[in-house]
Amino acid sequence: MGYERLTRYIIRRLLWMIPVVLGVTFIVMLLLELTPGDPARQLLGTFATEEQIEQAREEMGLNRPLITRYFDYLYGVTKGDLGVSYFTKGNVWDDIMVRFPYTLLIVTISMFIAICTGIPIGVYAATHQYTWKDNASIVASLFCVSMPNFWFALILVNIFAIKLGWVPSLGVETWKGWILPSVALSIGYSATLARQTRSSMLEQIRQDYVTTARAKGQTERVVIYKHALKNALIPIITIVGSVFGASLGGAVIAETIFAIPGLGSYTLSALTSRDYPVVQGSVLYFAVMYSVILLLVDIVYSMVDPRIRSQFVGTKKRKKEKKQRSEVFSQ
Repeated sequence: MGYERLTRYIIRRLLWMIPVVLGVTFIVMLLLELTPGDPARQLLGTFATEEQIEQAREEMGLNRPLITRYFDYLYGVTKGDLGVSYFTKGNVWDDIMVRFPYTLLIVTISMFIAICTGIPIGVYAATHQYTWKDNASIVASLFCVSMPNFWFALILVNIFAIKLGWVPSLGVETWKGWILPSVALSIGYSATLARQTRSSMLEQIRQDYVTTARAKGQTERVVIYKHALKNALIPIITIVGSVFGASLGGAVIAETIFAIPGLGSYTLSALTSRDYPVVQGSVLYFAVMYSVILLLVDIVYSMVDPRIRSQFVGTKKRKKEKKQRSEVFSQ
């Protein structure tokens, strides 16, 4: 089969996710153990007696050794059980499934905005190198990358929600509620894509195949968008995949400011209240999703770049050609 090698590659990458899960669960549990604060004391309040606190710790399983709790948690993970929240008594997996769509939607919208703005700006800057347009795009990109997301989000709320009243400042009950958090989250990603696109396009524009395409009489639009941009997509795809995976956890700022019931704000509130099962389950879910996204990025590579695709498809054909060449040389 032509895609046997690609299938083996995917299976091998999925198997590598096992040590990722092991490492993430252990590190998170260790850090929570070393973090000051007692979930039992925070749950019962300051007026609880030591006997009540010890009883609560016993019920939570916090009196057991760390390594014992770690293997018990892994056993639960293999069965799809991420535990129960200390405070809400809700199933962590069910809570994640309810909240993650909010996070996924805001990240998807923000990445769509970033791609639609960052890549065209990067191409435009590369095709106008050393002009004021290029310099203006560089300065704007540096400013947007350096600008904190929370500060930009507060500026958007103050202008468009409070003063102009065009969109709501909190909540996502209507489609207008998604505008400000998506724009606030996309500004830094758009600038990053613009800088990476400009760099990749400048490298491709200097290649001989671009000069040849121009010499053949092809229009500048065809040369730039059909030839140069297509070959410049590989590093751009890397940035898009990495940023998309990282933004799943980075959306916590937008979710907190705009009161979005996503997984990021859920994890943050659990961390402040020392809700260990929620923190462990959320971080584990983010880690698995990030690994899956990186795997999908690698697969997209093979669809965009024929040189990479040749490593996965046509395995039998290459072996047959290699065997024929060996027979020719042996004769």
